[in-house]
Amino acid sequence: MQSSSASHTVPEPKSGAWITSQSAGPSRRQFCGPGLGLSLQPSGAPGSGRAERGGPGAVRGRSAGGREALGRRRAAAGPGAEAVREEEALPAMEELGWLAARLSAAWLALVLALIVLPSALGVSLGISEAYMWVLVKTLEWATKRIEKGVKKPQPEVLKIPAANGIIERDETPMEKEIAGLHRMEFQFSDIFYFCRKGFEAIVEDEVTQRFSSEELVSWNLLTRTNVNFHYISLRLTVVWVIGVIVRYCFLLPLRFTLAAIGITSMIVGTTLVGQLPNSSVKNYLSEVVHLTCSRILVRALSGTIHYHNRENKPQKGGICVANHTSPIDAIILTNDGCYAMVGQVHGGLMGVIQRATVKACPHVWFERSEIKDRHLVTKRLREHVADKSKLPILIFPEGTCINNTSVMMFKKGSFEIGGTIYPVAIKYDPQFGDAFWNSSKYNIVSYLLRIMTSWAIVCNVWYMPPMVRKEGEDAVQFANRVRSAIAHQGGLTELPWDGGLKRAKVKDSFKEEQQKNYSKMLVRNGSVGSLPTGTESY
Repeated sequence: MQSSSASHTVPEPKSGAWITSQSAGPSRRQFCGPGLGLSLQPSGAPGSGRAERGGPGAVRGRSAGGREALGRRRAAAGPGAEAVREEEALPAMEELGWLAARLSAAWLALVLALIVLPSALGVSLGISEAYMWVLVKTLEWATKRIEKGVKKPQPEVLKIPAANGIIERDETPMEKEIAGLHRMEFQFSDIFYFCRKGFEAIVEDEVTQRFSSEELVSWNLLTRTNVNFHYISLRLTVVWVIGVIVRYCFLLPLRFTLAAIGITSMIVGTTLVGQLPNSSVKNYLSEVVHLTCSRILVRALSGTIHYHNRENKPQKGGICVANHTSPIDAIILTNDGCYAMVGQVHGGLMGVIQRATVKACPHVWFERSEIKDRHLVTKRLREHVADKSKLPILIFPEGTCINNTSVMMFKKGSFEIGGTIYPVAIKYDPQFGDAFWNSSKYNIVSYLLRIMTSWAIVCNVWYMPPMVRKEGEDAVQFANRVRSAIAHQGGLTELPWDGGLKRAKVKDSFKEEQQKNYSKMLVRNGSVGSLPTGTESY
């Protein structure tokens, strides 16, 4: 007599067989066929409703009725089952976290070994040189494709430097223009000179165009510079897409990592050095920290900097003055030497850096809106210059960022301090990335994002022979002489206008000067400065 748990025979199908097996628990029926083994468990058994794969090519699934039954069982199980499923998902999440940690550690180790450590030691492994070689070849190929793809010749405006503008200006001085119009009687055509100058100023004046990015002669495969260039070919489009992927998916994370390391090292290093008492050891460690962190930050910009005439580098107790294009000008210069910075107090991250660095180095930060504080700054600068053991002061006399096509008026305050002036000319190559910061259009975060998604920052730095104030020369004349030297060395246009016009209106004195010149023409004196004594102009 068989027990109630005895197996019973199931008719064999043509392609396989049902096999009934007994175990300690409920019976399980298994269908065996060619390359197939499925075991089915009763609904009350643990793991019921699952089809277990027994061989290659097995099919997993459940019928609609089985899914409905499973849903009812899960609903009946209540929150406990959900907790069990969450516990089962925890190991998978832990595995993902462990993998992400390992990848981050490997990434950081490569960055430290291949970039940070060599840059801190002042050596190069040739990675930047290889990258720049590939970049130059790619841009050369793109330029040829653009020139080949353009069916009609490009307008001459795109073939001349952007600094020349879109108007062919007559550079004859106003004095000669007025003298050339000298006649016995006034004619209506005498006003044409001022009308022409007014039209030129309306279409394209010399000042406001210096506060916008320099226009390129050829496209550099950056979307932000694709204003006057259009679709050329599929190959060029594919190269542009690859460039976007490289810049945003590889270069941007790499540069962000390097910038974070450099800024953190700067804050931590200067804070620690600042705790030491004033001594030669503290000064030495401060210079090491500044140089090391500046080199790391230059690598974060993929910077390629060419320094010329290093025998003229600023010396201690002197004043280094340079043209101003970007906040990274200071990083470009401190990559090759240490300076005591002079500038405006900022908030946010910049303020944290300023407060940390001033503990280790005698930087001078001040509020430009406070006149009394500016007097104190002048006093401190004179005391700094008088001490020949202190680092040279770095000053940007323009007071604002210019788009690296010209040099505008130097403020005279920097040249009233006294001491030796060390002029430095900085010229960026816009073909690889635009370093100009248009502060009226972009905040610092947007600007840094644009910089870090550019191809590279390439620039030339010229150290010029030291200059001193001549006898009988006032501060304004000295400032103009230094400005002319910097403009000539850097191949920049020299402009007498105040960079403050970036945000302020034209001074009334400038308007009155033009009115006086116009009145001289009307009274037929022929040249500026020849008005009779007592004659007034309005």
